[in-house]
Amino acid sequence: MIAALTLALAAASPVQDRPAAPPPPGQQPPAGAEPIPLMIAEPVAMAIAAFDTDRDGIVSRAEFDAGVVHSFDTIAKGQSSIGYIQFGDWADRWLGNRNALPSPFEVDRDGDNRITLTELQARFDLFFTRFDRDNDGAIQRSELLTIRATARPGEEGPNRRERPRR
Repeated sequence: MIAALTLALAAASPVQDRPAAPPPPGQQPPAGAEPIPLMIAEPVAMAIAAFDTDRDGIVSRAEFDAGVVHSFDTIAKGQSSIGYIQFGDWADRWLGNRNALPSPFEVDRDGDNRITLTELQARFDLFFTRFDRDNDGAIQRSELLTIRATARPGEEGPNRRERPRR
């Protein structure tokens, strides 16, 4: 009985179209095939996405500014500046890795080995300008993605580095 119901259900289900599978390793794709795009989110883009407090997929300038202040305050805990080790803690929490960019050297504009909220805000202002591609004063989730073309197997491309020969 259960087997008959399972077969009837399977027969009634529409067949879904599946995307074409990539060619097996070592086999070339058809001539003229487009390179396979690679979509990534930079660590700073993930932090910016976390600033979207109303969860509408858009980071307004107000959400962005408040997010930078909140992220700094979570580590500074009332201090006016943080050291490089604390910045590593900030990067680990908000960027996902202590070594993710921006680096403390990049943010510490006056070179005093301390990072102030003003310095962090100045660096993040540059990120806002960079990610707000349509200049509408807000960052759409899609603007946080970086799309890179990858070369087809066996071809040189913009993201392929020649491996050193031994």
